[in-house]
Amino acid sequence: MFYKIKWFLSAIFLKIFLKKIYLPSYFSFPIFSLGLNKVSLGKKVRIFPGSRFEVHGDGYIEIGDNVGIGQNFHITSSGKLIIGNGTVISANVFITNIDHSYEDIDLPILSQQNIINETVIGDNCFIGIGAAIQAGTKLGRHCIVGSNAVVRGDFPDYCVIVGAPAKVIKRYNFETKTWVRVDD
Repeated sequence: MFYKIKWFLSAIFLKIFLKKIYLPSYFSFPIFSLGLNKVSLGKKVRIFPGSRFEVHGDGYIEIGDNVGIGQNFHITSSGKLIIGNGTVISANVFITNIDHSYEDIDLPILSQQNIINETVIGDNCFIGIGAAIQAGTKLGRHCIVGSNAVVRGDFPDYCVIVGAPAKVIKRYNFETKTWVRVDD
């Protein structure tokens, strides 16, 4: 119970730095933050310790209602990055909408232009421990992402996504009310 009070108080304190936060939300102090004034948190958002939030330039991050985020979460944005309502994100997950250009071999990669691609996590998704959601990814509603998956691309509603690179292995069949394996 004490930790919830501590998180609640930290959320009240962080309210002066964030673009928007609805209470009650729990936001443990991030270990690193840049551009928190461009981060919006919905109602009942829970962010465990060790998070790293980076918002560069014109970027922004919008996290919906009833979202749970595990420890050691890392998120970077230079454009639009949205996490939908009811989403659960496990520990050690990385989400971005930024790619680093590497075309010019005479320039260090960090000196080259960033490539920004909108990233959207749909409502009621589950992202497993250690997953990496890459720039330009769009997850539909109720997607399940397996542990350590490396996800890039568009994925439909109601699917299970695993692997590196990630691919759909199951889809929900509304007629039979079961998850059905997808053939390769």
